[in-house]
Amino acid sequence: MKTLERLVLAHLRPLVSSFMDPLQFAYQPDIRVDDAVIYLLHTSLTHLEKAGSTVRIMFFDFSSAFNTIQPRLLGDNAAASWGGPSPHFLDSGLPHTHRPQFTFHTIHHHVISRSSSDDSAVVGLITDGEDREYRGLIQDFVDLCLWNNLQINAGKTKELVVDFRRRSHSPPAPVSIQGTDIDTVKSYKYLGVHLNDSLDWSDNTNALVKKGNSRLFLLRRLRSFGVQGPLLRTFL
Repeated sequence: MKTLERLVLAHLRPLVSSFMDPLQFAYQPDIRVDDAVIYLLHTSLTHLEKAGSTVRIMFFDFSSAFNTIQPRLLGDNAAASWGGPSPHFLDSGLPHTHRPQFTFHTIHHHVISRSSSDDSAVVGLITDGEDREYRGLIQDFVDLCLWNNLQINAGKTKELVVDFRRRSHSPPAPVSIQGTDIDTVKSYKYLGVHLNDSLDWSDNTNALVKKGNSRLFLLRRLRSFGVQGPLLRTFL
């Protein structure tokens, strides 16, 4: 299937290249899913340089996303349910087989909505605590998902709040989705990268070190049993 995808892609790309969104990260040469994470971080950090700014990121979780969605509805109903021009259909570049890809990227005053495959995030760039647009965009996204038979798992959906303001402020009121208040977390794994509310790399580094130590422990145990180098390399 991967070989067939590459063959078909060679014929499709010239036909659709003029319609591609500049923020499409999949099926583009020399662009990977890491670029999606970098874009999210760059956008957030740029906004946080402004006085009185915070960033709220809603990470959505879907229940059996690719069993319930009906791809034929996307083209017909997405624009109507979004309440504006036709959204862009993007892809973060995650490995997939017959996944319906849909990403909606729309820029309002200071809100960016991004969604890719079953990893979807709404990034709210908040100034002076004004989050009405952010909440409205989340509700629009939820309505759009319901319209297309995507079942949001509110219990596993999490929000990350990044606030670098020097003065202490009370935490923002939680966002409610389908009657459930979304939990605010200190760290979240998004597209393979551990992001925390400080936007530093400590959590991601610790996760990599833990994974590396686990792999090294296995190699040491195998070596103690007399397993030789060529066979050990198969476990790397």
